[in-house]
Amino acid sequence: MSDAGGYDFQEMQDLTAAQKAAHWFLNHYPLLGGLASAFKIIEDLKYCQREEIQIAAVDVTRAEIYVNPAAGLTPFQLRFVLAHEFLHAGLQHHERCQGRDPELWNVACDFVINGWLREMHIGIMPPGVLYDETLKNMSAEEIYDKIVNDLRKFSRCETLRGYGKGDIISSAPKSFRTGDTTSLDEFYRSALQNGLEYSMMTGRGFVPAGLIEEIRALAMPPIPWDVELGKWFDVHFSPLESKRTYARPSRRQGSTPDIPRPSYIPDEISDSRTFGVVVDTSGSMSAKLLGYALGAIASYSAAKEIPFARVVFCDASAYDAGYISPEDIAGRVEVKGRGGTVLQPGVDLLTGAKDFPKDAPILIITDGWIENDLNVKREHAFLLPRGRHLPFKAAGKIFYFSE
Repeated sequence: MSDAGGYDFQEMQDLTAAQKAAHWFLNHYPLLGGLASAFKIIEDLKYCQREEIQIAAVDVTRAEIYVNPAAGLTPFQLRFVLAHEFLHAGLQHHERCQGRDPELWNVACDFVINGWLREMHIGIMPPGVLYDETLKNMSAEEIYDKIVNDLRKFSRCETLRGYGKGDIISSAPKSFRTGDTTSLDEFYRSALQNGLEYSMMTGRGFVPAGLIEEIRALAMPPIPWDVELGKWFDVHFSPLESKRTYARPSRRQGSTPDIPRPSYIPDEISDSRTFGVVVDTSGSMSAKLLGYALGAIASYSAAKEIPFARVVFCDASAYDAGYISPEDIAGRVEVKGRGGTVLQPGVDLLTGAKDFPKDAPILIITDGWIENDLNVKREHAFLLPRGRHLPFKAAGKIFYFSE
């Protein structure tokens, strides 16, 4: 006698409570069934004591979930805990950390996942698990920023692993244990996406809108930061139109040399066709990454026929470098000082300059270690190294640049 999951009756009897909870997803919850099939459930008390795992943790690169048998979880609580760890892996939380504090990022992801699981009525939430109704419908990125700006309030948050440690473990190597050429990360994404499609087709199980959006977003490769920056330039600097004129020597085609034809010349470039650049040159900025950002600015400026940009460098104070051709900006940058800097004087210098157009946009290049009340009263955008974040909610666009 066999069940739908491939286990015979005796094998089902031999499974531990956590393994039975994982098996439940294979037969009853298609959204997470594919992910459940990939993980090995390990209930080793000595290992959990050594690694300080109070309830559970997931090693996404080894496809292992560790459950502390001493936690005394009920079968329904085990379903909740396993679903929590499945979603950490499937939603790529280990990859999306991107330079953030790992523990605080883990806490932010926990708030999101636990809120969804509560809506989905999967199992029962164990006592003490992170949950806050006021954070409902917020993304992990938004919650992380909230945590960073109010560390006192969130200082005692515990993950399923316990206080001071995240329950997301990522260890090398990254390879699918069956020997398949598919990486584990690709498998996790595929399993979650396929589970969502099957769940939607069959109508089995409620899935919150926020979780649906995140799963579908995983299927779409992110737009490279320099392409996004190019689109920003497109919005503010439309292509120059060319004119036909007989005021210059005419062109003649080889097939009809007797017929004069008008020459094409571009419109005169307006004095207002420019933008401002505020560059954080404090020592916490990477000179190499600055070069990548400034190189992209130079290439798009040339493509949009922008002859000069007004540049201000900021470290301990603001330094007005005046108008510089975009291709020369990188050569003028010198990283100075250490730690954070204040950019408001640089922004004020630009916006108050009589020779800087009132409607010209401003690009601000920084690592995020700046004042938390920066005020820019015109169109602007930020360029930050990937993994860094601003200490406030930005009004302008943010482009995360990398090598």
